[in-house]
Amino acid sequence: MIKSPPKVMTFSATDPTGGAGLQADILTIASLGCHPVSIATGFTIQDTIGVNKLIPIDSDMVNNQARLILEDMEVEIFKLGLLGSKENITTIAEIISDYPEIPLIIDPVLASGRGDEFSDIEARNMMMELLFPESLLITPNSLEARQLVSNEDEPSDLSIELCASRLKEMGCENILITGTHENTENVINTLYSSSNQIIPYHWDRLPGSYHGSGCTLTSAISAYYALGLSIEEAVEEAQHFTWQALKNGFKPGMGQLIPNRFFQDNGLEDDGKFTHH
Repeated sequence: MIKSPPKVMTFSATDPTGGAGLQADILTIASLGCHPVSIATGFTIQDTIGVNKLIPIDSDMVNNQARLILEDMEVEIFKLGLLGSKENITTIAEIISDYPEIPLIIDPVLASGRGDEFSDIEARNMMMELLFPESLLITPNSLEARQLVSNEDEPSDLSIELCASRLKEMGCENILITGTHENTENVINTLYSSSNQIIPYHWDRLPGSYHGSGCTLTSAISAYYALGLSIEEAVEEAQHFTWQALKNGFKPGMGQLIPNRFFQDNGLEDDGKFTHH
């Protein structure tokens, strides 16, 4: 019998375009040689332009989906994306607390690429309180990092360093803040590690607007970690993978480009423009 590949359990809402959400997770995890175990937290009505509606799945259904599988198979890692509702956040926090030996990686999805909001302040606070302290890694983009830590009376342009410091205070072990939204020549993603290292990664900024880049990156980190890499190695390899997937992205509709997670199979890989600074 063939040995089972590492299993990554991902919680997210569906995306019928295949660009983001649960479908992005499944495609990414499978393309990297892991087995995706997917728990639906909601359904979206969307196209490649934006999200029209999010319909959360009942939290009992989320609970039953995950627990039945966890009794049946051994999962190497949990990956969280769009969780759908406050009830789902509570339920998922309970599941995670029952499996403390399984590492947790969180993509704190607050809005779609177009800016359609998925999460209110109360849900954000619950995520920070119940899930962040349990995480091995969180991967907010710079806008999400500021939203998560800003107080009402503060300017909206807090430094990335201050955001990371506040996230550390909440109990986050490792923090990767991505810099696509920053006004810099290159995209600078920065890892604030549990060993207090600060590792910036500089990437050539690609033209175009992409649907599902964050889901792809976080799923790739989860897959590489499940395959046995350290968190620092997984973060670096996943950025290479995501940059290539975006560079070889395609436009299936009238909106954003979608990452090509099977660029390796299509012989499209090149060297990737990346430097440590």
